[in-house]
Amino acid sequence: MTRPRPRLAAAAVTAAAAALVLTACSSSGSSASGDGQIGFVTAKGSNISTAAVGHRQEAPDIGGDTLEGAPAKLSDYRGKVVVLNVWGSWCGPCRSEADDLQRIWDKYKDQGVQFLGINTRDTEIKNAVRFEQEKGVTFPSIYDPAGAQLLKFPKGSLNPQSIPTTLVVDRDGRLAARAVGGQTDDALETMLQPVLAEQQR
Repeated sequence: MTRPRPRLAAAAVTAAAAALVLTACSSSGSSASGDGQIGFVTAKGSNISTAAVGHRQEAPDIGGDTLEGAPAKLSDYRGKVVVLNVWGSWCGPCRSEADDLQRIWDKYKDQGVQFLGINTRDTEIKNAVRFEQEKGVTFPSIYDPAGAQLLKFPKGSLNPQSIPTTLVVDRDGRLAARAVGGQTDDALETMLQPVLAEQQR
């Protein structure tokens, strides 16, 4: 009588990931102002939300195999500022922002910054690999087709709310900024530079 439980757990993961996709791939730039949590700030007319240093939540230690089959996890990069990008090869805004993400990665990768993608809802890994090859993306991405890693983000934090979402994690492993929807290189630098300027505690 206990056998159905794994199926129920898998169904719950799939349903939650599907709910994320229902709000996904919108380039409208709308964003919640921090889910009602103190310390979250969203500038008027912006899709970027930030959390002050004293109000940041710990980022979950997401991990798994990359699209190339190598193990990777967020905690491997503790001490660096990490830019997390949630994307799918099927997502139009993801394709639009890929060039900008790669440019900012090239610019900052030697300045204590690590980019890490989370590829989700791609049921065939070859589609995600082809996306990276076509767009010239060189930073690693964890393959998370069912969205299990996305469910690790705490509710009420600067968590992924749609696809694409870009997050900045500070050197102490805390969620510092979130941008919903496709991003330009200017917007990415707006998120990244203040966190990069901070000192590690």
